[in-house]
Amino acid sequence: MAQEKKPRRESRENREREERDSEFVDKLVHINRVAKVVKGGRRFGFAAMVVVGDRKGRVGYGHGKAREVPEAIRKATEEAKRDLIYVPLRSGRTLHHDVEGRHGSGKVVLRAAAPGTGIIAGGPMRAVFESLGVQDVVAKSLGSSNHYNMVRATFDALKRQSHPKDVAAQRGIKYATLQARRKELIGADE
Repeated sequence: MAQEKKPRRESRENREREERDSEFVDKLVHINRVAKVVKGGRRFGFAAMVVVGDRKGRVGYGHGKAREVPEAIRKATEEAKRDLIYVPLRSGRTLHHDVEGRHGSGKVVLRAAAPGTGIIAGGPMRAVFESLGVQDVVAKSLGSSNHYNMVRATFDALKRQSHPKDVAAQRGIKYATLQARRKELIGADE
């Protein structure tokens, strides 16, 4: 007698996980070889930092350590997917307002930019913006040039980003009124 085959639950769960993960773009920011000195000599390992995003406003970063490079990258990617943040974007291409962020001795300044400007940012910040889906931004790193501090400072700045609807609610005015004031200010600048 032949037994009936049950549909494999594990394979369906794996497919769902792969579909969810396929929407994310991951960028390797930095890989570092580290050594642990033991009685018999040195044991080498690797530390990796990865930024993951869906290019629609969600982004996260992770740090992983292992004896082999691929395993360190995998661990960092998993951590990044667990700690995603949502950043409101104006027109799906730039930030709503200028903002500063700090971590340790690292400081970054992020500025919204006009269409066609592109991503003007260095190294680790560029990876964050590409994963986030920002197309136009001007960013400047001040202080520490350490990859970890720059990424964390960039995330600190992005967490301070607020949507105009939230600002209007805090001020107790209508969103349309806030937008009208913004258009008046932009018209006055030109």
